[in-house]
Amino acid sequence: MTEKRLDMENGTIRFRIEKEKAIVTGFEGFETSLAVPSQIEGYPVAVIDRKAFLSRKSLCSIVLPDSVEEVGDWAFAHCDSLRELSFPGRRVRFGRAILKDCGNLERIAVRDSDSASCRELLAAAVTMLDAYYLLDLPAVGSQAWLEQWDIRLLSVLRTSDSEGYISQSVYGEEDYIGMDLEEFMEARRKVKVRLAFLRLLHPQGLSPSLREELEQYLRSLTKGRATEETWQVVRQEHGSHREYYSLFAELGCITEDNLGEILTDIGEENPEMKAFFLKYMGERRGRELGFFRDLEL
Repeated sequence: MTEKRLDMENGTIRFRIEKEKAIVTGFEGFETSLAVPSQIEGYPVAVIDRKAFLSRKSLCSIVLPDSVEEVGDWAFAHCDSLRELSFPGRRVRFGRAILKDCGNLERIAVRDSDSASCRELLAAAVTMLDAYYLLDLPAVGSQAWLEQWDIRLLSVLRTSDSEGYISQSVYGEEDYIGMDLEEFMEARRKVKVRLAFLRLLHPQGLSPSLREELEQYLRSLTKGRATEETWQVVRQEHGSHREYYSLFAELGCITEDNLGEILTDIGEENPEMKAFFLKYMGERRGRELGFFRDLEL
């Protein structure tokens, strides 16, 4: 079939027409936010072909139309800047690794559904959990879907930090090239910390037992422990995100013993986080003093 071109303001969509359906085969240009049209030449856009947006480095946001029925293998793979992707709230056939190495993907929106609170969980399903089976768009946000997400989370959380190191080294997995074992294990723990924070910040359907396990895991890697990945993730990645550093405090990850070191690590960076920790610990001391006064009475 002859490939055609649809010129847009900041780019060109390549396509072909088959069986009265438009198939998007590629994209060229410097567009950062792209809404794929629902029709081309009067035909519904039904398929995003394999590798159609492969390595399109400029794209940060992509909206797929309600007409899409299929997304082919590696359709959005290696889109390093992609942060948000919007799908129709209907069943879509997905190929292999459609979002491989889209490490900055933060949200996958499913339109016409009640899953708005699960956008980050859905993105993490393919970026950190490697669970493409969770791209079941009509099911996203349901109790059954959340249970499957949590099963996969527990599998990742309970896997040894060193598992896979030899195979990663032998096969040259890109993310781990040049890492020694300790660096590999630290990277794995950071992934687990990110997942634990994400689930606690989106607690819909979260069981009490899983909540407790996630909280204990984060506390076990705080400042002053043998390894400090919980604190490293908060300081290095979320120093300006109050929901993260307030949860860090509320979980008991900041104590009288490690407060001084935490404040030293912050230094002059993230003054709002520093002020929050000082206020939080001051209020906690006040509550504790009040408690002991009540006991004396």
